[in-house]
Amino acid sequence: MTAPQAVEATPFTVNAGVGHWLQSYMMMTRWELTSLRMLLPLIVAIQIVIGGGFALGVGLLSDQMPTRAALYLSTGVTVVTLITVGLVMGPQLVANHKTAGTYDFMWSLPVPRTTQAVAWVTVNSVIALPGMVAALLIANWRYDLPLQVTLSIVPAVLLTIVTATMVGYAFAHAIRKPMITQLITTLVIFVILGFAPINFPPENLPDWLATVNLGLPFYHMAVVMRGGLTEGLVTNVGISYLVLGAYTVASVVVAAWVVGRRD
Repeated sequence: MTAPQAVEATPFTVNAGVGHWLQSYMMMTRWELTSLRMLLPLIVAIQIVIGGGFALGVGLLSDQMPTRAALYLSTGVTVVTLITVGLVMGPQLVANHKTAGTYDFMWSLPVPRTTQAVAWVTVNSVIALPGMVAALLIANWRYDLPLQVTLSIVPAVLLTIVTATMVGYAFAHAIRKPMITQLITTLVIFVILGFAPINFPPENLPDWLATVNLGLPFYHMAVVMRGGLTEGLVTNVGISYLVLGAYTVASVVVAAWVVGRRD
């Protein structure tokens, strides 16, 4: 009787490393873009209408808008188009996933959870950037602005998109009830259009409200964007970069804590 042959152990494959993360990121980005394939052109068109239409519409309130006011308005609409995707549309989509019952399925996918967040930042950029560029071109055509675009616009745009997306990502996942998320996004639109110094200078606000805005990200998003599009319109741009960086880190920590609690 022959002795049984030893069975060679098959090595266990661990899904880890940079290669796996990049592959998962590409898969999640395709997933997000595919899920929005029917709505993506409409969403981009709406972003263009919101930015360009707001610049043109406000201009109707005055026959001759002062150059400084036109600069604030025109650079402000670029900020609005960038942050409404991350702070409004993104959380609403998460709320819809929870309502439709597909939220848990998303978290069951065998990919690192960080890739889902980074993929959503990428998709937000695809959606928001055309609207930002179109809004700026429309505003420049309407008001003939003395814009001075510098290379600092690149980090300004990226940080604005990342900050808005991660803040929206954090509270959308932290709040359990979709209805509350929908109400918060409605409030965000109201605040950024009426009470945040995005489309107008902060001195137009009461002193107490201008002080409150110093602690919110919206004012600082406008500062870094204006720093990359104009010369001498804003100061202390470095402080605004630090504030936005702090908001990004805090929102990442909150989002990581929330998704880390899931099985």
